[in-house]
Amino acid sequence: MTKEEAQSILEQLRNKELESYTVTKEDFLDFRSVLVAQDDVKSFRGNAQHGGAAIYTYEPGWTK
Repeated sequence: MTKEEAQSILEQLRNKELESYTVTKEDFLDFRSVLVAQDDVKSFRGNAQHGGAAIYTYEPGWTK
């Protein structure tokens, strides 16, 4: 996964074009490096799955 792909996915989650996105174990580190650079990183929720995948959603305010 490229940084541009990860950024595009995050934008789609943010704009509700995607409800959720599953990140594979192989793409996790690349995706995470882009995710943690976001101003609204705490609005993204990751749910770990068996086998190393993670499902991300955009839920502003879920940490409050």
